[in-house]
Amino acid sequence: MQNGSAQDVDRWGSMVQVESEAIDEIAYDPDRSAMFVRFAHGGWYSYFAVPAEVYENFIVAESHGRFFHEHIRDRYPYRRGR
Repeated sequence: MQNGSAQDVDRWGSMVQVESEAIDEIAYDPDRSAMFVRFAHGGWYSYFAVPAEVYENFIVAESHGRFFHEHIRDRYPYRRGR
């Protein structure tokens, strides 16, 4: 993991860096169905009650920004920060 701390890795599992203009990294905690997203603008957000299938599809999406807007934004509870 390039940008973050060892605590982030322990808490969220491995951070996956993605090629996207909007999103830098994504991680998922299957025990809590929580997803962590670091945006290119530097903002960190935690999303809750996210099914593993949504995370898996997000990782392999052709456009991570489009997938986020169509399948995640305004669909799951979230908080700003890690």
